[in-house]
Amino acid sequence: MSDQHHRRLERRVDRIQEKLPDSMARVLAWLREPRATWVRVPAGLLLILGGLFSFLPVLGIWMLPLGLVLLAYDVPFLRPPINRALVRGERRWKEWKRRRRAASSSS
Repeated sequence: MSDQHHRRLERRVDRIQEKLPDSMARVLAWLREPRATWVRVPAGLLLILGGLFSFLPVLGIWMLPLGLVLLAYDVPFLRPPINRALVRGERRWKEWKRRRRAASSSS
């Protein structure tokens, strides 16, 4: 079952990576490689910590989900909830864009 969740996570992150600028996509691709575990886990933990302190300047709430996605690569029990959150987020993003287009075309 864990392999299925890992493949789903890979597909979701592939979609995100395709939409990123080239430089950010290369960094994400490198972080996703199996040999990058030694960087991915501390980076994920630091991003989560930074997300918790999002009330401070420079740090933001965006850091929390990114850190959780990075940790999900190495912590199997995080994969199912992260997959569900990514699916929900993608659906909400598409709905928001659809509503925005409808509002701008009706103006």
